[in-house]
Amino acid sequence: MTDDQIFEPEGRAIPYVEEGDGPVKLVLIPEPGEGRDALAVVAHYLAEEAGFHVLRVGYRAGSNGQLAVAEHAEDVVAVIDHLGFDHTWIGGHGFGGTVARAAVGAHQDRANGLLLLGVEDRDIPLAPVLPVLIVQGSADEVTPPAHGDLLQSTAPERASVKTLSGAGHLFPLTHLMETAVTIEEYLDWD
Repeated sequence: MTDDQIFEPEGRAIPYVEEGDGPVKLVLIPEPGEGRDALAVVAHYLAEEAGFHVLRVGYRAGSNGQLAVAEHAEDVVAVIDHLGFDHTWIGGHGFGGTVARAAVGAHQDRANGLLLLGVEDRDIPLAPVLPVLIVQGSADEVTPPAHGDLLQSTAPERASVKTLSGAGHLFPLTHLMETAVTIEEYLDWD
């Protein structure tokens, strides 16, 4: 695993971790309170075993996910710009997925697709044209599968749902290999 870095545009301290250098680029945003390490094993697998270039972006110092979704999305885009990521998949877990939806919606020309690990019930439409992968736990009570199924029904031609049997909300931690392999197989299909 690599060391945490801090990017400070306009005095905002935004933590991030970058690993791998493969052709498939993926930005991951955790659920607030879980810390960047919550997605570390999934990210590490994708970087080391699948050959992805993975960027995990945390929340601005002191915010813990309490800013407006659009502000968090702009923080993510600032780190993406800082590192020169271009045409990347952007995704997240729970609220991190909501931030990813906002970032992709505001900057769809810079995204290859959207990855949602559990879907919050938020009124943020999917960006047009881009593919969407929704991974959800069948026993998730925080972001129930019905949320992902409903979102998928708004763009059935380009949104796919993969449900992990018996998995709760913390499936990126409890079902990490299933989560990582599902992401790898979908994002690296070509």
